[in-house]
This record gives sequence, C-alpha cells and structure tokens, in this order.
Amino acid sequence: MTTEVLIVPVLLASMGTILIFTDAKEDSSRKFLAQSREQFAHLPDRTNVRQRLAHIGRENEYESFRIRQASYALLSSAIIFFLAFMAIRSFFFALVTAIFTCAGAYFFIDRQLSGEVAKYRSVIESEFPAIIEMFTLALSAGQTPLGAMTRISQRSHGLLANEFGLVIASVRSGAPFHVALDALGRRVESVVIRRFVDALITAMLRGAPLIDVLQRHAAEARQIQRNHLMDKAGKAEISMMVPVVFLILPVSILFALWPSVIHLNLFAA
Repeated sequence: MTTEVLIVPVLLASMGTILIFTDAKEDSSRKFLAQSREQFAHLPDRTNVRQRLAHIGRENEYESFRIRQASYALLSSAIIFFLAFMAIRSFFFALVTAIFTCAGAYFFIDRQLSGEVAKYRSVIESEFPAIIEMFTLALSAGQTPLGAMTRISQRSHGLLANEFGLVIASVRSGAPFHVALDALGRRVESVVIRRFVDALITAMLRGAPLIDVLQRHAAEARQIQRNHLMDKAGKAEISMMVPVVFLILPVSILFALWPSVIHLNLFAA
C-alpha cells in the first residue's frame, strides 16, 4: 500500500522537475518544451496574466510563465504529499494537503507577478518627475516632442526611458505618434502616466503650448511624490512605535519603579 501511494508524489515531482530543468539544447527537450508551450498558449487567461506581463515588458513570456507556475505547483504538492503521508500515514489527509499546497503555490506565483507589476509601476512613477523635467527642457531648447522623447530614451537609464524607447520603436514601425503614446498609457496603467499621455496628445492635436502643460504636470508629479514620501514616513513612524511601546517603555517603567518596590519591601520586612 505504501509503495503504491508513493507513486503519486513521485509522478508529480517528476513532471514538475522535467518542466523546470529540461535542457532546451537537446532535440527531444526542445520538442517537449514546444509542445508544452503550445498547450499552455491555448489555456484561457482568466487572471489577465498576458496583460500583466505586457505591463512589465514581458509579453512574450506567457507560455514560460505558465510552465513555471504549473511546475512549481506540481513539485511542491508532491513534496508535501510525501511528507504528510510519511507523518500521518493517511492517504486522504496527504491528498487534501497536496491539493491545497498545489493551489497555494499556483496562486503564490500569480501574486508574485502582481507584485512585480506594482513595483514596476511604482518605479516608473518615481522616475516620472525627473524625466518630465528633462522632456520640458528639451522642448524649451526647440526640439519636437518626438525628438525630445528620442533623446531621453537614448541618454537616460531607467524603466520610463525604456518605455519611451518602445514608443519611438513603434513610431518608426509606422504607428502614429499619438497612437504610440496612447499605447504607453494603456501598457503602464498608471494614473500619473495616463494623465501625462492624455495631456500631451490633447496639446499636440489642438496646438496648445506644450511647455506650460508639461510644467504643470511636473509640479503635480513632484507634489504626488512628496505626498507619497510623507505617507511612507508616517507608516514608518507607526512601525517604530511598536518596539518603543512593547520593549523600551516597559523597561523604563521597571527602572523607574524598582527603587520604590525595594523600599516597600524593606518597610514590609
């Protein structure tokens, strides 16, 4: 019975290990990976994984992400099934534990992706005030919006500069500039970037003065960044109160009251 039961985790672990450590240099491995990618490519994307990968510039990694998600889920569930069965000697308990572990690992990888998207958006928003000021200076020097964006993408480093590079590449591929800008706003999904893109497109289409619009957005971005830093400082201050209240304050009270306690003991004696 034990041998038959242990076949389950062995099979799951084998499948997960094959998916993780398959060497793509061999013909059979390449064929297996190609078949796996084809199968995962046709899976319904109910959790918007493709869209979230596109937000961080990894739109071509959907199949790889799904393979990694499934492999870690299978491998972790196999390990937990083996440990639970060896500890409890109950097939039902081990199976239920493995199922919950599989689901947990699957959604943990999904949450990791959401965290990467949030971090990517946060980094872009932190870079935005400096980039928008450079953009405004380039326009003030007489460059066109497309030329200013090209210069920033070539001279600057960072995620937002890379996004500007994608806009330039799209324009060179034949897309209109305002369409490429709108794609930037939809790809990043940041309120700050979306407002900047909408204002820039509106100003270009209507002939409004770009410098005034961008200076106003730069000031607003600086204010948003300042408010964000104040919020983080407030949260850090609250976190610092925990060791003060539960560690330092009790010790201080103890030292303050200890002489009085000693005197009371002497009087009682």
